[in-house]
Amino acid sequence: MRILLVLAHPLPESFAASVARTARDALEASGHVVDLLDLNAEDFDPRLSEAERRAYFDVPYDTTAVADIVARLRSADGLVLVFPQWWFNFPAILKGFFDRIFAPGVAFTHDAAGGRIVPQLTNIRLLYALTTTGSPWWLVHLYMGNPVRRLLKRGIANFCSRKVVFRMLSLHDMDRATEARRKAHLERVRKALSAV
Repeated sequence: MRILLVLAHPLPESFAASVARTARDALEASGHVVDLLDLNAEDFDPRLSEAERRAYFDVPYDTTAVADIVARLRSADGLVLVFPQWWFNFPAILKGFFDRIFAPGVAFTHDAAGGRIVPQLTNIRLLYALTTTGSPWWLVHLYMGNPVRRLLKRGIANFCSRKVVFRMLSLHDMDRATEARRKAHLERVRKALSAV
């Protein structure tokens, strides 16, 4: 499979970068082709421009400004997202990735009858989210209702590719994680992606 591996963290020495390296190594060792899209290193602009928003319902929607990344997404069989959760949400650069790249004509089309959208990312067979949270498990799941998981699984995955296999691996309480817990999480990531 061809995997688009998206890293959304501004620091190259971050734990997220270590997770991305581990994921890439595991996938490549299993024979997959990995296309690393480091949003910060590639200077991706997450801002939806005025022109992009005004043309959102145009058919066809103009993706010229992000054509390279759209082509990379369209050529992928799987999508692996690596990011921290900040304030129980995506980093702004990853949210902008969804806003600008998962656009009409790319990730979905608008149903002419209104209301629904029709999935277009039928090439994407798996979507993995590899993430960390500063909060403990109970706060993310019991108090907040795990909003990032819900958005990815129920919203993005189901609305863009109905038959996608979704999996999310999280290291909770990252701010207090010991070196041993971090290493154990990297091993968990390696095993999960070696099985892809």
